[in-house]
Amino acid sequence: MRQLTSRLRLNYGQKLFLIATLPLILTAVVLSVVVTLQSRQMAEQEIATLEAQLIAAKRAELKNYISIARTAFVNTYGRAAPDDAAAMEQVSQILAAMLYGQDGYFFVFDYDGTNLVSPRRTELIGRNWSGLEDASGVPVTDELIRLARSGGGYHGFLWPRPSTGERSQMVAYVIGLQDWRWAIGTGVFIDDVTAAVAASRQQVETRVRRTFLFIGGATLLALVFVFFTGLFITIRERRLADAKLKRLTQRVFDAQEEERGRVARELHDGISQILVGVRYALETARRRLAAGDVRAEDTLERGAAHLSTAIQEVRRISRDLRPGALDDLGLGPALKALSEDFDRRTGIATEFTTVVFRNRLDEEAKIALYRIAQEALTNIERHSGATRVRIDLRGHASGGTLRISDNGCGIDAASTGAGGGLGLRNMQERVEQIDGRFSIRSSPEGTEIEATVPLSHLLTPQGPSPRAAETRKATA
Repeated sequence: MRQLTSRLRLNYGQKLFLIATLPLILTAVVLSVVVTLQSRQMAEQEIATLEAQLIAAKRAELKNYISIARTAFVNTYGRAAPDDAAAMEQVSQILAAMLYGQDGYFFVFDYDGTNLVSPRRTELIGRNWSGLEDASGVPVTDELIRLARSGGGYHGFLWPRPSTGERSQMVAYVIGLQDWRWAIGTGVFIDDVTAAVAASRQQVETRVRRTFLFIGGATLLALVFVFFTGLFITIRERRLADAKLKRLTQRVFDAQEEERGRVARELHDGISQILVGVRYALETARRRLAAGDVRAEDTLERGAAHLSTAIQEVRRISRDLRPGALDDLGLGPALKALSEDFDRRTGIATEFTTVVFRNRLDEEAKIALYRIAQEALTNIERHSGATRVRIDLRGHASGGTLRISDNGCGIDAASTGAGGGLGLRNMQERVEQIDGRFSIRSSPEGTEIEATVPLSHLLTPQGPSPRAAETRKATA
């Protein structure tokens, strides 16, 4: 499971590629769907318009055929009586002889459903076809008779094509001879209309597929471009990151060397000289004791005083490297001790104020703020010429803030920039490591440094550490 999870984790380049390609793919899909729907909608409207126009042309053609047939028998019908069998036979012969095209003919049904004329399908003549339906269940005879009774109209149904015997869609037009109770009509097959509509739909599908291919090709080209662009950016960012890492590593080495040099100077200039003085005092006391000189006791006392000073220096250096109060009592007492020592050692008036934190700072935040205070006080001592320093530590709704201000000569703009001093860069990087904010406000009247720790580095309240409890018991 862990191996599967590790394989599913994406690196920086894959995340960048995914973030860049997902909106592109989604946009391409949405665009394709919208274009397809709109294209098909417009095409269906065009096809429906074309079909309506073609069928309208067919209907007009049928009306013309019926008009021609009516002109052929109108005189005979007009002079005949309702029961004139001879006139009916003459009109039937006229209609039976009126054939057109390969499949065109006229048909006659009486209102009872009996077929009287059907020259291309003679098997229908003389039989009653009331209730006849086509293959799809559409009524044929009854609907044609109904239309004829009402004066005439169009009707569509499936009907065998006389030339081939295959069933095809037909549109028929009928009129009624009310005196004879006849339904006279003719029909045309609309296979050509169906074929034209099918061809139009095929063209639409071809255009839609072509549009899909075009959008897919454009999306693929965009993905390739994004991929190579992301690859280039990743390589460039990696090179920049490697260069930054080298610079950071060098700065770490520089900081280590500087700290080692500082400790070495303090050991040489402070403890080493004090211990030399102790050794000199002890040797002097030994000679005086051997000679019975009464001043040997004073020399021993002076050596003991030098030794006490050496012990204090060792404690100070140890406290600078890692103050015990920071682990035992917390950040506030550690900063208070740091400010008091700075005041006593440099003579610069140092004021420390704090507001009790509702929640405790975690280990990383405590160390970062303490080192920032150390670095700031070192810079004030070396460069500011200040006579007054104020340190303020307090918690608030968005985290915790350490603010250090002085009344010195200020910091020039070049030092506060990206290429500023190592101390300022170290402070800024310490704050960035804990996702905090770091700011410097400087003027000829003084400088203020502010470091803010986010809420993510504040712990829930808990009891005192065992080491702190032991310390309090020992001092009680």
